Amino acid sequence: MNATSTRPRLSVTTGAKELVNHAGSRLLCDLADDVGLTRALSEAMALTKKRRRGHDRGQVLVDLAIAVADGATNITDLKVLRDQPGLFGQVASQPTAWRTLEAVDESLLERIAHARAEARVAAWAAGMDPGYYVIDIDGTLVTAHSEKEGAAPTYKRGFGFYPLMAYLDATGEALAGKLRPGNAGSGTAADHVCVLDDALFQLPVDPKNSEVMVRTDAAGCSHGFLEHCRERGVVFVCGHNLTAELASVVLQIPKRRWETTISADGTDEREVGQVAEITDLVDLSSWPEGTRMLVRREEPHPGAQLTFTDVDGHRYQLFVTDHPSPDVCFLEAVYRGRGRCECAIRDSKDTGLEHFPSSSFAINSAWLMVVLMAGDLLAWTKGLCLEGELAKTEPKRLRYTLLHTAGILVHSARRTTLRLAESWPWADQLVDAFGRLPGWAIAVT
Repeated sequence: MNATSTRPRLSVTTGAKELVNHAGSRLLCDLADDVGLTRALSEAMALTKKRRRGHDRGQVLVDLAIAVADGATNITDLKVLRDQPGLFGQVASQPTAWRTLEAVDESLLERIAHARAEARVAAWAAGMDPGYYVIDIDGTLVTAHSEKEGAAPTYKRGFGFYPLMAYLDATGEALAGKLRPGNAGSGTAADHVCVLDDALFQLPVDPKNSEVMVRTDAAGCSHGFLEHCRERGVVFVCGHNLTAELASVVLQIPKRRWETTISADGTDEREVGQVAEITDLVDLSSWPEGTRMLVRREEPHPGAQLTFTDVDGHRYQLFVTDHPSPDVCFLEAVYRGRGRCECAIRDSKDTGLEHFPSSSFAINSAWLMVVLMAGDLLAWTKGLCLEGELAKTEPKRLRYTLLHTAGILVHSARRTTLRLAESWPWADQLVDAFGRLPGWAIAVT
């Protein structure tokens, strides 16, 4: 049988000039400049530079964040940018990048947080402000495959770290993160308080003037954390453990109390879920005044492992909130949206969070800050520069369709033009994205 192929035969040679790949990642560079992130980081890192010559360490952090957003999993992957100076300029070497991260101590982390908050104000002024503000806080396990400072056994019998992360639900921005050993407590109130404060610092809105909600699973449901939410003027919506005592209350709820849940946009009823308030059936006197308890139930998905509380074919979940709305269906929809935090963490793990590159805990903490900046750049790119399906896509697809696009640099009349392949399906979207940059001033042809 003769083999057949639809692939054209090729003769492979060298000689192509000014050909570049990862051309779409230049969009991230220009966006970082336009919102002032590069300038603010340069000012924040200026004190660490000991000589006039050499790379601007703020620029190095931006380049690292762009590389991570582009798919880098370690510091050596910065060479993807460094090997293309015509597209990305002069990018620092690997040793310089290491020294930059090594210089980031606790005081510099605060200065970098100020720089990120300043850039976020500009991004929101350009159109990122969603108008409603729900902060999701959750932890995730990251495996360490070698001895690293701070790595420890995890509750899932692994070994590594247990960072606690905070995201803004409406935009996907990575607001804050705290690197913790793998044996850190999932419900440590002090850590939740720290991450919440860091996240609120990033928000360009004041909880006293705008409603800000924080949403967690049962790990965040502690007296210390909820009282801190009250002090900061933040509405809490937190999962609560379904104990045997509470289960006995839940299973005796009259049928008339159950209300059919609604879709996320509030337009339709859901056939599979119900919600009821049980504040009057339980003792909440030890919690902050105004705390309410609600229970939701759904049919378990096919293949789910049932528990002792899965009665009459339903799975029950409890949550507490101090939101005053009488609409329990609205409150249930707010709590149910917590599942999107899992998607945000998944995207972060695909954007540098899955691997901490150093044996030093301090350097890995600096790397976590780079991961947060990379997440912000991707969120701002989708929110400010993209439309349609690409504005909601995951990092992996965004890299394939836009960031890793190839092109040719054309120099003419003292101007450099990035020319994309006309046959690439997403070439027009990438051209349009450059045109939507807040400070774009170069003609795109």
